[in-house]
Amino acid sequence: MDSYIFFDNALRIFVNAFLASAILLMAASGIGLAVIESIEKASDR
Repeated sequence: MDSYIFFDNALRIFVNAFLASAILLMAASGIGLAVIESIEKASDR
């Protein structure tokens, strides 16, 4: 039984992980900006 993975499978895993992390980072920054904006609007009133 071989325990190695092929290069194309490893590359696909890394690309999927990179894309998922980029999407999660953009979503988190958007949520953070929305929270900051709502806090600023609440402090103006």
